[in-house]
Amino acid sequence: MGIVAIALASTGALVLSGCAGESTTSADGTAIITTNGSEPQMSLIPTNTTEVGGGKIITSIFAGLVSYSADGEIQNEVAESIESDDATTWTVTLNDGWTFTNDEPVTASSFVDAWNYGALSTNAQGSSYFFDNIVGYSDVSNMIDDPTGATDEDGNVLRVASPLAETMSGLTVVDDTTFTVELAGTEADWPLRLGYTAYSPLPEVAFEDMDAFGQNPIGNGPYELASENAWEHEVQIELVTNPDYAGVRTPANDGLTIIFYASFDAAYAAVQGGDLDVLDAIPESALASYESDFPDTFINEPAAVFQAFNMPYYLEHWSGDEGKLRRAAVSMAIDRAEITDVVFQNTRTPATDFTSPVIDGYSDSLAGSEVLEFNPEEALALWAEADAISPYTGTFDIAYNADGPHQVWVDAVVNSVKNTLGIDAVGKPYPTFGAALEDRDAQALTGATRAGWQADYPSLYNFLAPLYQTGAGSNYEGYSSEAFDTLLKEGAAASSVEEATAKYVEAQEVLLQDLPTIPLWYQNTSGVWSDTVSNVEFGWDSVPLYHAITKN
Repeated sequence: MGIVAIALASTGALVLSGCAGESTTSADGTAIITTNGSEPQMSLIPTNTTEVGGGKIITSIFAGLVSYSADGEIQNEVAESIESDDATTWTVTLNDGWTFTNDEPVTASSFVDAWNYGALSTNAQGSSYFFDNIVGYSDVSNMIDDPTGATDEDGNVLRVASPLAETMSGLTVVDDTTFTVELAGTEADWPLRLGYTAYSPLPEVAFEDMDAFGQNPIGNGPYELASENAWEHEVQIELVTNPDYAGVRTPANDGLTIIFYASFDAAYAAVQGGDLDVLDAIPESALASYESDFPDTFINEPAAVFQAFNMPYYLEHWSGDEGKLRRAAVSMAIDRAEITDVVFQNTRTPATDFTSPVIDGYSDSLAGSEVLEFNPEEALALWAEADAISPYTGTFDIAYNADGPHQVWVDAVVNSVKNTLGIDAVGKPYPTFGAALEDRDAQALTGATRAGWQADYPSLYNFLAPLYQTGAGSNYEGYSSEAFDTLLKEGAAASSVEEATAKYVEAQEVLLQDLPTIPLWYQNTSGVWSDTVSNVEFGWDSVPLYHAITKN
């Protein structure tokens, strides 16, 4: 088989034409871009950041082997080349001269050590499963009963890592600028995932005290923390440009301040008042007016964002045959077309699968997708069939974070369910996204929970494995299907994109039968910006390209 090499953009190429990064920053360092965000759920460690609030920051302060262009194409950052002759063993060669902002050099060990840390089960990193295709992952992630017999508060024997290994045997440092990666099987598109934050490098100082590092991280990206106290919890984080950054995202501004607003209404008002430069979402209250409020500075285009709600399997009535019937009934009780039209003013598109229309391989004709269509009669019949197994009592609720634009659509969904099935249904607000995630982590939900996925990298696989694979880091509700897992692994190991896509289609058809999540709609990239800034562009994942924005 010939050499497999991913074609990457030259590291000398700028996203902006010419040298905008040098010519548009201000001499006094005051061209700071302000944007909205949310308090990160975890400390800022790349392998433990799995939500959007932290992801925005990690992407800004770290540079991995590759990054993504506006349309989702990969382009070199620290990597000079990523090559393989069999799509199983990959040789990664780094560009020389990269440094972290504490002047430590970025070497092959910076990546290998960071990936081993992320994969090791005792480190309990949320993105550990991103390394599960590397040889030796099972050795560092293997959990066994504590040989000392130690138990938790409930008397359950603690699970600890097997002492077999602390590093993955598939990672080998060749020299300071070269390392090899041996995968457990063929994966022709493996480099596509490497722009995700979990694959970021870490400086040696991080391993001295990872908790402390996560509060004041040292990266190698286009921005760095403005000071040791730059992260003001629950308020904002201040970033300034990294003068030694050598990649393709050279900032055209002096810095980025991400403000953690309590509501999108407040953020929207701030943009209107000129106190916020860029807002990457539109509150429900402004869906009918944002185009007239910002006639020349708004966006409404498809993006790689999928929205849904999940029913935990640990709740009574929602597992086994009864659970399957109720999941299908609830799904068919929702009038997605009406909600996306009336509530969202066509800034959403009803879902027909579990991915996104902007991802290669998307299909709107999966077998079983009729379960996502509004069908009141069938919904009632399925609900009655479930009641014959075990009568349903109580209130159906959907948990959501009130610091995001969710109340109106949650109310619309529960009203659709209530009116169709004749049951009590309500929304259950949590004050913050972090608070909602805490109950998901603790399996303490009383009903459904708002869910969704903003792609980490442009692939069907990324919409499926992190959310529904057995034991995956974002599989909060504990779905497990041998059939789904098998198809997913077969797709990942396929020798061509076409073969992989066919397996992912089959895997989604398993999901349509089980409905571990109830797909609702695809979210458009929607946002507005003030006339205080120019050159605003949103990426394939709906996140603004902050580095390209200039201050007027």
